[in-house]
Amino acid sequence: MSKILYLHGFASCGEGNKSLLLKSYFGADNVIAPDLPPSPIDALALLEEILSSTKIDCLVGSSLGGYYATILAEKYRMKAILLNPSTRPWETLAAYTGWQKRFCDEEVFEFKPVYLEQLKMLQTAPDKGRYLLLLQSGDEVLDYAKAQSLYNTHKVIVEYGGNHRFENLDEYLSMVEKFINK
Repeated sequence: MSKILYLHGFASCGEGNKSLLLKSYFGADNVIAPDLPPSPIDALALLEEILSSTKIDCLVGSSLGGYYATILAEKYRMKAILLNPSTRPWETLAAYTGWQKRFCDEEVFEFKPVYLEQLKMLQTAPDKGRYLLLLQSGDEVLDYAKAQSLYNTHKVIVEYGGNHRFENLDEYLSMVEKFINK
């Protein structure tokens, strides 16, 4: 069975609706979903540590996790499935510097201005990895057309309607499975 590394979005947790759905479909032992630290450098260090110790077949990233998945997919020439990914998080997260609460457990964390600089510095073009993008036009947080344009040489699915949380991921699991096993 394929091993998946799930990367959650900003102010979220590894244990959330999407990771639980992936675990129920692919098996709990086949999905790794860590809580990512707020620092982009620390988050990527943690993810690279996992990649160095475990054979991962595919990355699945949502929002900011999609941005991180792109960085890793490019570096390691991996497959990545991106759900409403952030393409310019240093811009979209600028309003969130300071103290924040995680959605999943209300834990307080600081999102520092230097993290925006780190995000911009880490930017990479999606050309060496293999991507499946699942976008929803009703995303109220990110403009889906920006991701559609950036990843236009890859497989991009746009569902009209929906929202940033991509709450109907269950409808795409067989497509996700085919992409991973292709």
